[in-house]
Amino acid sequence: MPKIFFSLLALLVSFTTLFLSSWIILPAPNMFLLPLAVGAPEVSPWLFLLNLLCLLFSFFCIHHRQLQPLACIVSLIGLLICGWVLVNIPLTQMQMAQAMKQELGADYLEKIPVELSAKMQTHPFNLVNFFRGIASGKTRHQKDIIFAAPGGVPLKMEVYQPPEVGKYPALIVIYAGAWQHGNPSANAEFNQYIAQQGYTVFAIDYRHAPKYQFPSQLDDVRTALNFIRKHAAEYEADPERIVLLGRSAGAHLAMLAAYQPDAPPIRAVVSYYGPVNLTEGYKTPPSPDPINTRAVLKAFLGGSLEELPNQYRIASPINYLTHPLPPTLLIYGSRDHLVEARFGRKMYERLHESGNTAVFLEIPWAEHAFDAVFNGVSNQLALYHTERFLAWALGG
Repeated sequence: MPKIFFSLLALLVSFTTLFLSSWIILPAPNMFLLPLAVGAPEVSPWLFLLNLLCLLFSFFCIHHRQLQPLACIVSLIGLLICGWVLVNIPLTQMQMAQAMKQELGADYLEKIPVELSAKMQTHPFNLVNFFRGIASGKTRHQKDIIFAAPGGVPLKMEVYQPPEVGKYPALIVIYAGAWQHGNPSANAEFNQYIAQQGYTVFAIDYRHAPKYQFPSQLDDVRTALNFIRKHAAEYEADPERIVLLGRSAGAHLAMLAAYQPDAPPIRAVVSYYGPVNLTEGYKTPPSPDPINTRAVLKAFLGGSLEELPNQYRIASPINYLTHPLPPTLLIYGSRDHLVEARFGRKMYERLHESGNTAVFLEIPWAEHAFDAVFNGVSNQLALYHTERFLAWALGG
């Protein structure tokens, strides 16, 4: 009896590990399961080890004739799923590096000052960093800085600065949240890391839908941009060297703000899985559609596409490619079921057709919000190329 119980317990552990690993390839049908689909690929080295341990344990320690082969097969399937991510890292990195060189020039890395290059990640993916965490040094951090109060709503920002007093290029970061929730404290690890690299990072706020609908959010970003330029010296930022970076809804706002005909000088834009064409997004939502794309867009814009076609057009960054724009870095996951990679690819093509510089990077196994795991597989690749794009765009 104890042996049967022991074998069943081992089988249960094997099935549990396979269940977690399966979300590397399974799309999440709803928001409840989305964190599994987002996180599983990013922690695939841990899952690989767990599946390997389960396989070894099943082979050597389970002696039940029927349960042993079943447990081994289950663990082997989990190993193969996790291994798919790990074996594709080198190929994905090669493709990303080639895309960067193709768009920015084969010698773009040589234009980055040595003092900046020395601080960057030396490898696109580092297993030590995955298990230990990505190290970042000391920074200065200010919170709850009010930059505006439209309609009596206080909008705050957080500022991350390098430890030494100086004058640094500015990175304005806009958080995700379907335009409905979130705050400037999001992605603090990223902000701290970038500040330590030699940037003043401004994590800004904006009003949320559905109470405040578009263009309130765009107005808030533009207000923040003007505030930062006006108070640049106070925060040791160079007003002539500004980059906008956003995630999802924040990336949409970053592109929209930078692409306006009357936008102040912006050196570059970085979009992590940002919506670019709200009209097409409404017409052809993803399947499955865990976030209910049409409901999100209705809340943001105040109605359906049939009711407000012009509003959808005005709110789509892809419709502003009629004049010279800042260089744009677009990073998407192939498995994204909130903002599909096809939209980022189309944006890249349209930017090229309009004579603008753009880089499109796609991560085969990544879901939406892949960088939520800061030391995860996808974010390491994204971070490696993002910091190089920033250094190139800002000219040191």
